[in-house]
Amino acid sequence: MTAKRIVSVLAHRLAILAYVAFALFPLYWLLKVSVTPNNLLYSEGIRMWPSRTSFEHFEFVLRHSEFPTFFRNSLIVSGSTAVIVTVLASLAGYAMSRFSFRGKYWIVTLMLLTQMFPLVMLVAPIFKILSPMGLTNSLTGLVIVYAAFNVPFATFLMQSFFDGIPKDLEEAAMIDGATQFVAFRQIILPLTLPGIAATLGFVFTAAWSELLFSLMLISGNDAATFPVGLLSFVSKFSVDFGQMMAAGVLALIPACLFFLLIQRYLVQGLTAGAVKG
Repeated sequence: MTAKRIVSVLAHRLAILAYVAFALFPLYWLLKVSVTPNNLLYSEGIRMWPSRTSFEHFEFVLRHSEFPTFFRNSLIVSGSTAVIVTVLASLAGYAMSRFSFRGKYWIVTLMLLTQMFPLVMLVAPIFKILSPMGLTNSLTGLVIVYAAFNVPFATFLMQSFFDGIPKDLEEAAMIDGATQFVAFRQIILPLTLPGIAATLGFVFTAAWSELLFSLMLISGNDAATFPVGLLSFVSKFSVDFGQMMAAGVLALIPACLFFLLIQRYLVQGLTAGAVKG
């Protein structure tokens, strides 16, 4: 390799390393503060790592706070929303991709319109709709709201994956005697596993980190989710950063595990259609 080529490769690698360090630094600082004892949080000033570490914040969060309840509620809401939205989006995306029917243009237009309104503008109408049904302080109400807002985008996402699968595969299966549904379930659906993984990951992350509707629709700790639960570490005159950061670290675990489980399909889904040939 020439000297110019070596310099170019090194500069490229250093640029990538700098970007990764910049992206991961907030997570590193989150971990650093979570293991710093209270008496060192302010006395030591800004240090890259505390002189002494402790897991007292994690112990308090797990044993003396309501974080386990918030954690469980978020898992239920996010998991349920991800599954429901993915199932509905798969069916709707397949219909949009494969069939032409009356009113299809207007359905697509209405779905796009739902993505144009600021969420804060919809809080009051949604509260008024859910309140008479007793769904304003329940996990079921949150799942319904999250599903309603995520289905349109997830449908378009799944439709793009179905569009990339040749119709000849279904036609060949139906010539062999399979029905349209059997061809969808046995031929098309396995080919869209990357798309399903991408949709699951997107919806799970969106529901896991959502704060506005959780804050507005939930009034008690029994049904509060993790983002709302973090506010319990903020009092009128102070913020317990150690406990808040410890709760944040714990909240990262299920999201990381979830993406590790679907990583193989997720990478395929994110790169699908990038190369033709």
